[in-house]
Amino acid sequence: MDSLNILVVDDSPIIARKLTMMLELLGYKVIKTAANGTQAVSAYRQCHPDVVTMDITMPEMDGIEATKRIIEDFPEAKIVMVTSHGQEKMVIDALKAGAKGYVIKPFDGQKLYEAIQKACKRVVLKDKLRVEVTLRESD
Repeated sequence: MDSLNILVVDDSPIIARKLTMMLELLGYKVIKTAANGTQAVSAYRQCHPDVVTMDITMPEMDGIEATKRIIEDFPEAKIVMVTSHGQEKMVIDALKAGAKGYVIKPFDGQKLYEAIQKACKRVVLKDKLRVEVTLRESD
């Protein structure tokens, strides 16, 4: 798998750390983390990641507003929303704002991988993914 540079945005340090570990296990490179939408917009401008994982509910500026602002300046941005069960309307609002996909907490590696690959318009070969994940977990 070729590496993508990822910006992780989540106000929970535990979720951000878990997400970072999972992304790195999948072969991605987490280049920056942000704890709210304001930081996310600033971080995107600084590091131009390939993909952003964006929490929806955060203090200061939520993920939907941050997505709108990033997409305004960078229409090619690939943002995958990370959401909890019961936030379907917010997911729809995020997709309308320009997000390319979403993954529901608690997430697993395969769903996260598929959401990122779909956002990047890459084909997901599930058998190849299972082999990759198994190999990485056994290291």
